[in-house]
Amino acid sequence: MAITQTQPENTLQIRRTFAAPRERVYRAWTDAKQFALWFHPTMEYTTVITQMDLRNGGAYKLEMRHKGGNVSKLEGRYKEVNPPEKLVFTWRWQHIEGSPETLVTVEFHDVGGTSTEIYLTHSNFTNVEQRDKHNEGWTGCFTLLETHLAS
Repeated sequence: MAITQTQPENTLQIRRTFAAPRERVYRAWTDAKQFALWFHPTMEYTTVITQMDLRNGGAYKLEMRHKGGNVSKLEGRYKEVNPPEKLVFTWRWQHIEGSPETLVTVEFHDVGGTSTEIYLTHSNFTNVEQRDKHNEGWTGCFTLLETHLAS
């Protein structure tokens, strides 16, 4: 049996600490109203959650609408929902023909009861360009999440 190791160019890993308790950070990812407020790369977007069935095997669908008119549609399935520690879900852009399905794992680590470290792994990219574009998007989302949690 061959063992395949993930190549670094196919995987994005981000660690970020937020000044909020783990339950609050987890809720920002799992409450559709909160998620829609910060889950987009810049403030030039609004996010509309059209489906969020937060359970193992449940589906989600959303649209990121740019103020210029472009709409990016995202869909996937939850593979693991383990409150308040971990979320694992598939990710596929509906509006891009032939878009590959990637996998997102989000781990929520309690830091002293007052902060939370998120360790995000987004894997199965087909090339470095895809990985880097998603890095920009996640960086923007995390900046908006930080602002959301501070409010």
